[in-house]
Amino acid sequence: MRSETGHGAAADLVDKDEPIYQALMNAIVEHQLPQEALAEVFGVSRTGICKVLQRLAAVQMVTLLPRRGVQVATPGVDEARNIFRTRALIECANLPAVLARLQPPHLAVLMQRIALEQHAHEARDGAAAIRLSAAFHIELQAVSGNQVLTELVTRLTQRSSLVIAAWDAPLQRCCRCDDHDRLVAHLRAGDLAALTQALQHHFDHILSSLHFERSGETLPDFARLFARHKEVTS
Repeated sequence: MRSETGHGAAADLVDKDEPIYQALMNAIVEHQLPQEALAEVFGVSRTGICKVLQRLAAVQMVTLLPRRGVQVATPGVDEARNIFRTRALIECANLPAVLARLQPPHLAVLMQRIALEQHAHEARDGAAAIRLSAAFHIELQAVSGNQVLTELVTRLTQRSSLVIAAWDAPLQRCCRCDDHDRLVAHLRAGDLAALTQALQHHFDHILSSLHFERSGETLPDFARLFARHKEVTS
């Protein structure tokens, strides 16, 4: 069974920290991470929270500050651009392998992802829309059967989701569902040239929607309670 991130290629961790890790990963695009509050919300010790935060730091989603707590990582302009350029290089290059293994069930799952993403857009749920957009891309690349590449794309999409949140892309432009519909249409047609061009355009469009002119501003404090995520540990 695949997780909401669409990452079914890598084995799921089953330790007791995993529900907390997943809740923080899913919510990180809109939250700050005060350790004391997190320990209280999830009903674990500060030591337990620190262990999870170290895992998030290892994938560059948070920054651990000695004696100052934890901050959501804020990619700079150059880093943000390079994350998306790297994604474009890797994901476009893997499309021949995707087409070679593509089957009707893969298309059905991708369409389901698009439907969920569209629902999030209609509900004005920006965090869910960003997360589900990432899930579409991970699912698409996983069709190739290349687990190593799928894990790499998963990490890159996590970081690019953080870029979108940090640089305030408008909800309707952060990763448009009609772009994803177009990609699926090219997949159905087996048109590699059109598919590659559409995916590259898709990444160019996302980059153009980011507000890099805001560099130098202090990003907003994302402090919100994690109460709605407590249920994952109950």
